[in-house]
Amino acid sequence: MSTISRDEVAHLAGLARLAVSEEELEKFSGQLDVILDAVARVGEVAADEIPPTSHAVPVTNVFRTDEVRQGLSREQALRSAPATEENRFRVPRILNEEA
Repeated sequence: MSTISRDEVAHLAGLARLAVSEEELEKFSGQLDVILDAVARVGEVAADEIPPTSHAVPVTNVFRTDEVRQGLSREQALRSAPATEENRFRVPRILNEEA
């Protein structure tokens, strides 16, 4: 059984830039202990003869193959734009920057 001290919890909270009270340090220490024990139990179950997997069932790629196709011309793309300027899409200013 692993035990994580309140000093270790305080250190982790500092690394994560979390403000933690003294009561929370005690509470989190117990909670993190439970989590670490659960992770350790999973490690005990893993056996060398069982290969690591990312999915329980085989996964196959269901995407279509990439095909080079003709795209829109500049005129075709700009034709449906609500506003254009100098052969470009015109969009509303959002950063209040100088032009």
